[in-house]
Amino acid sequence: MAALVPVKQFAAAKGRLSGAVDQQQRARLARWTATGVVGAFGDIDVYIACDNDDVAEWARELGLAVIWGPGLGLNGAIDDGVAAVADAGYDQVVIAHADLPRPASLSTVARSNTITLVPDDRRDGTNVMSFPLTDTVQAAYGARSFERHLAAARLVGISVEVRADPDLALDIDTPDDLTHPLIREVLPTWLRTNQANHRSV
Repeated sequence: MAALVPVKQFAAAKGRLSGAVDQQQRARLARWTATGVVGAFGDIDVYIACDNDDVAEWARELGLAVIWGPGLGLNGAIDDGVAAVADAGYDQVVIAHADLPRPASLSTVARSNTITLVPDDRRDGTNVMSFPLTDTVQAAYGARSFERHLAAARLVGISVEVRADPDLALDIDTPDDLTHPLIREVLPTWLRTNQANHRSV
């Protein structure tokens, strides 16, 4: 099994937080969440799909493999990454967003001969997805991606599991996310926000 984590340029990440977090802190937050996500996979091989030199350097410093996909966009980068992981000889892949603040259970998502989807807490996006590389699901991220991924998964013909995971359902997209109690308790103390992280001074 391998993990695939798409990571966008840290300096351009989390633009929707701009009203609460300045650009330097957003970049640092993006790096912090991405580091936590890849670390949660433990001994599972992790591949980073990216098109940015800084992200590639960060990944290599952590000993991670880089799948370079310039100009592909999120869905193209994931599909390209899935193909690369399959070509490398793996049987199963777990795809996770890089902005999950409570990623500890990521290594438990995959199940044999099963497509597993972990929706976000609004059941709109797909925070984590896993499937055998003989029965792949094409990436369809964006608004209402969970609905699209679930429909596509049901057409594959193997077991489909929708996993309700209260930790993996959390991501950091908007200033409101920073006020969620389960997110606030794990935010780094260095994060300074205009309205959310009351642990920071």
